[in-house]
Amino acid sequence: MLSQSLIEDVLTAALSTGGDFSEIFVEDRFTNNITLRSSKIETALSGRDFGVGIRVFKGLQSVYAYTTDFSKDGLVKAAKNAAQAIKGNSVISPAPFVRESYSTLHPIQLLPQEVVKSRKIAVMKNASDTAKSYHSSISQVTVRLMDEEQNVLIANSEGKYIEDKRVRSRLAIQAVAVSGNKMETGFYGPGAHSGFEFIENLNLDLYANEAARIAVTMIDASPCPSGKFPVIIDNEFGGVIFHEACGHGLEATAVAKNNSVFANRIGERVAPEIVTYIDDGTIPNEWGSINIDDEGEKARKNVLIKNGILTGYLIDKFNSRRMGMESTGSGRRQSFRFAPTSRMTNTYIAPGKSRPGEIIAATENGIYAKYMGGGQVNPATGDYNFAIMEAYEVKNGKIGKPLKGATLIGNGPKTLQLVDMVGNNLGHGAGMCGSLSGSIPVNVGQPMIRVSEITVGGTKGE
Repeated sequence: MLSQSLIEDVLTAALSTGGDFSEIFVEDRFTNNITLRSSKIETALSGRDFGVGIRVFKGLQSVYAYTTDFSKDGLVKAAKNAAQAIKGNSVISPAPFVRESYSTLHPIQLLPQEVVKSRKIAVMKNASDTAKSYHSSISQVTVRLMDEEQNVLIANSEGKYIEDKRVRSRLAIQAVAVSGNKMETGFYGPGAHSGFEFIENLNLDLYANEAARIAVTMIDASPCPSGKFPVIIDNEFGGVIFHEACGHGLEATAVAKNNSVFANRIGERVAPEIVTYIDDGTIPNEWGSINIDDEGEKARKNVLIKNGILTGYLIDKFNSRRMGMESTGSGRRQSFRFAPTSRMTNTYIAPGKSRPGEIIAATENGIYAKYMGGGQVNPATGDYNFAIMEAYEVKNGKIGKPLKGATLIGNGPKTLQLVDMVGNNLGHGAGMCGSLSGSIPVNVGQPMIRVSEITVGGTKGE
């Protein structure tokens, strides 16, 4: 992507004012986005983005610059501009490069760039037709296909030199159901760190029909009551609550500055013994998986909470300096336009021993959240507010009528303490996560769990 001699010149220029560490991140990315609405192609966009990010440290000072000018003069100029913010007493030289290699954890069979668009559109039309034919009330189906190939080179003044190819594919299906003056939507969006083989091998009957089923089911749902209830949260994307309300609080971005309720609590009990919380970037071909992070550290499995005890954080290279702890392979960024910071990969609650049927049967009067929607969280406090896309009442140990307008309101760390049953049906859901270093692909996951009490917002008077 760039010659080693040019990279050495850039790293040297970045250290020219006394920095103690410099790094270069080179990115060449190909993207495709196709939207099919009502069986017609609405958009088909392809693009290529190439750029270079340069970072300099001096103690606990960090400076970042990026450029799309990859000529020698342009790169050295960008490095020197970043270096101007650093004032040190001595100038060091970069260490000799040691080229690193690894065995890929995520084999790719069909690079998206090598697949003609007509082959992709055929899958999309199949998904659209399947969802549309689910029920006569389905008025519109939108299918989006997104894929990308990202090639990166990471080198730094400590001698690291490593390259990586990341390939991701995702199919998002949204169905709209209409009955009279009522309208509801359903959504399913599977994704993987994989090539087009993932898209072509998807069980479209499952995903397209599920998106349509959610929309049709919610059309005739009853208003959700308000109050405090036991809440059963199903697997897969149900894990978004703990991703947002607890996962971000375990990132060094917040912990290093004491902006997290989990700061300085290693070794303390933060959850019941049945809860183990893991971030694992090594799961083969999962959407949030990586071979290496965006600082060149190899992916690993990080156990954050083990049997209820806080055991670790997600740490990037710069915040490792603040905390006096080693990087956990968690430095990620959206692109060369962002400096990396600590981020999640595939974060999930480990499976327990309860069967889903046992959890439901053990609940006298509560709410069953089958599919979660979007929400908001304050990472400093863990306070959250999440919509439930598909909810049901639970009466006398059985799932009852569907409910609309349900929201979950609470505090992540407190909710974590109230988990009293954990199922054995672990599943993962694909999503995008936004933070200081941009928007990145992540998985959220969990088995079915029950929380003994959450405040449920619904419709007044019900």
